[in-house]
Amino acid sequence: MPACFSNGSLTATLRGFCLSLGTVRLLWGGLTWGGLIWGCCLPLAIPAVVAAQEQPPANQLTQAEKDAGWILMFNGKDLTGWQNSSGEPSRRPVEEGSLNPHRCGGYMLVYKEPVENFQVALDFKISPKCNSGVFFRTHSLTPRPGKDVGFNGLEIAIDDTLTAGFHDTGAIYDLVKPKRNAMKPVGEWNHLVLTCDGPRVTVEINGEQTTTMNLDDWNEANRRPDGSDHKFDIAYAMHPRKGFLGLQDHGSDCWYRNLKLRKLPAPK
Repeated sequence: MPACFSNGSLTATLRGFCLSLGTVRLLWGGLTWGGLIWGCCLPLAIPAVVAAQEQPPANQLTQAEKDAGWILMFNGKDLTGWQNSSGEPSRRPVEEGSLNPHRCGGYMLVYKEPVENFQVALDFKISPKCNSGVFFRTHSLTPRPGKDVGFNGLEIAIDDTLTAGFHDTGAIYDLVKPKRNAMKPVGEWNHLVLTCDGPRVTVEINGEQTTTMNLDDWNEANRRPDGSDHKFDIAYAMHPRKGFLGLQDHGSDCWYRNLKLRKLPAPK
């Protein structure tokens, strides 16, 4: 009988064994001759060995992140540093190490400290038919008459869609379309990085740069630089560069974790 052993992701069966390491599988075709095993390894799926990378624990900073100036916005245990946009504690408790703004008691769940030039990195997971978003540079949490507080900032859309329009995941909502919809299916975690460096705004979804915006090009209210219309009565070239970050409640569950912030120097 062939001998078989297993250790973590390594599985081997001698005299006709299959070796599996991470995503690599090798087939050993062996012959016994004079008490020795002779054979060759043939790649079955992937031609190179890739070592499996261990994921760091959720809601913690690595030493490299600390050295680079990142801070943790959410400790994974409680709502320290967060409130709803009505200025009250969130009505939605932490769930399995994640924030969920749905039913938080306000338009959005807001981080305590306004920021100006920064990077934010986070993971998000949507529910079916999800509609949420990440707000940034929300310059006041008091809504203007006849408007919701969302008009006071800009939003990265997060939606359960497959298209790449003005209201789809990665869009700067109603202003700039993403190059493509890079989101994973419902129930899987996605990684988002937002960079605000002076007038320049960049969005990355799952390692792919999807959206860019230069606020200095937006000189008219209700009009994009190409002359087409949008819904906001704001000339974004004059919009305040310092404001709050928020996670939108738009009527459906969306989970957020690994929220990290790095402040950037003022652009020269």
